Amino acid sequence: MPGLFPSLRGYRRQWLGRDALAGLTVWAVLVPEALAYATIAGVSPVVGLYAAPAALILYAVFGSSRHLVVGPMAATAALSAAVVGDAAGGSGAHFAALTAALAVTVGIAALLAGLLRLGFLASFISEPVLKGFIVGLALTIIAGQLPKLFGVEGGSGDFFEKIWALIGDLGTTSGLTVLAGAVSLLLILVLKRIAPIVPGSLIAVALGIAAAAAFGLEDHGVDVVGDIDTGLPSFGFPDVSLADLGGLAGGSVGVLLVAFAEGLGAAKNYAVRGHYEVDANRELIGLGAAGLGAGLSSGMVVNGSLSKTAVNWSAGARTQLSGIFVAPLTLITLLFLTGLFEKLPEAVLAAVVIAAVVELVDLASLAALYRVFTRRLGQDYGVAARPDFMAAVAAMLGVMVFDTLPGLFIGIGASLLLLLYRSSRPVVSELGQLPGNGHFTALDRHRDSRRIPGVVVLRVEGGIYFANAERIRSTVGKAAGRDGATAVVIDAETVPFIDVGAVRMLDQLAGELEARGVRLLLARDVGQVRDVLRTADAGAELRHVHPTVREAVEAARTGT
Repeated sequence: MPGLFPSLRGYRRQWLGRDALAGLTVWAVLVPEALAYATIAGVSPVVGLYAAPAALILYAVFGSSRHLVVGPMAATAALSAAVVGDAAGGSGAHFAALTAALAVTVGIAALLAGLLRLGFLASFISEPVLKGFIVGLALTIIAGQLPKLFGVEGGSGDFFEKIWALIGDLGTTSGLTVLAGAVSLLLILVLKRIAPIVPGSLIAVALGIAAAAAFGLEDHGVDVVGDIDTGLPSFGFPDVSLADLGGLAGGSVGVLLVAFAEGLGAAKNYAVRGHYEVDANRELIGLGAAGLGAGLSSGMVVNGSLSKTAVNWSAGARTQLSGIFVAPLTLITLLFLTGLFEKLPEAVLAAVVIAAVVELVDLASLAALYRVFTRRLGQDYGVAARPDFMAAVAAMLGVMVFDTLPGLFIGIGASLLLLLYRSSRPVVSELGQLPGNGHFTALDRHRDSRRIPGVVVLRVEGGIYFANAERIRSTVGKAAGRDGATAVVIDAETVPFIDVGAVRMLDQLAGELEARGVRLLLARDVGQVRDVLRTADAGAELRHVHPTVREAVEAARTGT
């Protein structure tokens, strides 16, 4: 284990003021958002504050990022609600205990993954899948908060069921509730645009509390947060059984994948800006320690926050000391300020949630994924010509229809299936020679390319393995059957790998073609392909790979 507090190495005294100011700024954003995200997780708002102090300090001890801020987040809060909802017996106390227990199990899983150097796990969630997942999750969260914004009962179920229930309840809308929520939402969004460094959420919360006290909003039908425990959380392992922990284990993996991928993305983003590096495995350990601390403090699942990290960076933070400053400020809030939030209108808290997640509804990114398409791609891959867009939409709709964890795995599954489908249908381009320089290029992309009389030159654009070997065999066989063809040259420069089954296929194909009077030659193999060809008992013709396509064509024409 490398040294502790890595971001504090070489600390300079002149950084102290910047880190302290950044800590104060992050605290102003973290408090209202932690309260809001706890409601998404289905627990008392104060649970979000419980999670923060230990998580912030422990991440600073073990994490590798100088700027990442950890705390409750919308995506993992919604995942927490889904996982705990499946395992909970229904009582509020048991739900809260299971929420803390989930934070512990996710933390332990992250610690083990970091110690086992499993940082590559994040790569199993592609960026398009994560984008689609977060868009679907944000829309579902917004649908769940809209009833509070309108002061109606709302409904449960998936995104579409919640929206349908909301439409049915609009006749009972509370005008004062809508006014409080709409003004708060507009204020936060406007401040975020014109003065992003200003803690709009905290200002909206403070004004909401002041308005509730001054005008007696609760007496006029505006729902408020209600009783919030004052004081420090209880410390220790949550009061759950081994059976409860077993019920949380499966969901912990999905929560960990999302938490790690989202936090690592934020950490890498600001590491590039700050000209330093983050270690994926150390990030897992930092996330694990933070989650363990949050759970043992009666809190909830935490992970790295892109929005709060952006605030931290903009405020001039230099190290994790800014996060360490946030921890005691949060404890002071728990000791002395929680009573202020009891009069907070729920519509204002809903506005804080919606403002925090509405920027995650990044439909422009989905549209950009859709535009990654050409007619040639459509011809080559058919329905799978837009794999990133399809995987993103699968994840988004999966979340909106089947809930958070199923949606995540639907997106991952769709991404992997599309990858397998495309790899089973590699593009095989026919090459021709350009007049003048003699370079070999694809005939359908360069009109000046000319076929070599009697020799068919093919380029396989992908690995050759058991799933596509027969397709390549059929394509090469058809090319070899062309009138006047005496040889087929396969340009292997774009073949990154080959398996033993594919070598056997090429051997058999070479024999079949030879019986028809057609030679099969290989050119420009890469190292891994060469190693397999030479150790898998390939035939002499396949082991003798020509260094260039031109030499292979010359050998085919001269019979050497």
